[in-house]
Amino acid sequence: SFVGIVLVAINPYEQLPIYGEDIINAYSGQNMGDMDPHIFAVAEEAYKQMARDERNQSIIVSGESGAGKTVSAKYAMRYFATVSGSASEANVEEKVLASNPIMESIGNAKTTRNDNSSRFGKYIEIGFDKRYRIIGANMRTYLLEKSRVVFQAEEERNYHIFYQLCASAALPEFKTLRLGRKFTFIVLCN
Repeated sequence: SFVGIVLVAINPYEQLPIYGEDIINAYSGQNMGDMDPHIFAVAEEAYKQMARDERNQSIIVSGESGAGKTVSAKYAMRYFATVSGSASEANVEEKVLASNPIMESIGNAKTTRNDNSSRFGKYIEIGFDKRYRIIGANMRTYLLEKSRVVFQAEEERNYHIFYQLCASAALPEFKTLRLGRKFTFIVLCN
């Protein structure tokens, strides 16, 4: 549903057939409010205003853990890639979202609502050329939950990186890091 220029969406926790290329084409060129509320309507409005006014646009995706923020951002990027003619360039949205796996490992943790919850914010900047085609992207991240390093709520976990390091502690290449039983005990007890 739209509330003014704000899209209120609910994560259905399943794949729906409302994000394909045919739906993208249906929203392309439409005015916001002419079609049903959708992430593609928001993306189209931002894209149109960027082209018309030649000014940067921002889309803020916000919500609780498990609300579908990352997926919504992927759909918006897919929309931009398709309408700009950049979609053939090997899934632009996948390249952007996969560009920083180390930060994902350091910044994601199991919560009571989501086994792989981002505990940090992402700022994704997409660059367009004069013909409004995607030419690149930059993702900046910032850690939100520093307290998780020393304390986790019941049934939650520390950041994935600590468990990955513990699982890899016996590998020869990790010997120089001196990850041993003491480190594993500290991580698993917190």
